[in-house]
Amino acid sequence: MDVASKLKDLPAWRREGDEIRRTVEAPDFPTAIRIVDEVAVRAEELNHHPDIDIRWRTLHLALTTHDAGGLTDLDFTLAAVIDGIAAKHGA
Repeated sequence: MDVASKLKDLPAWRREGDEIRRTVEAPDFPTAIRIVDEVAVRAEELNHHPDIDIRWRTLHLALTTHDAGGLTDLDFTLAAVIDGIAAKHGA
């Protein structure tokens, strides 16, 4: 898989080892939680769940496919979904 090529379409994401990561700055704490809620629903639909660290209005997200031992297309699909959700909420 050409990770660098896939990341060109996801400029907010960066590779760290076997993960891709993004930080999202929400306008406020309630908005950050709404973003997490929407990501949770979509992640459940995809059966692919990100690691999320919530620090006030800052969200740190990491994606990898543990059972595949690294990155798969599913990680990049969910990354694009997360980007759309974040943008919708002004983050």
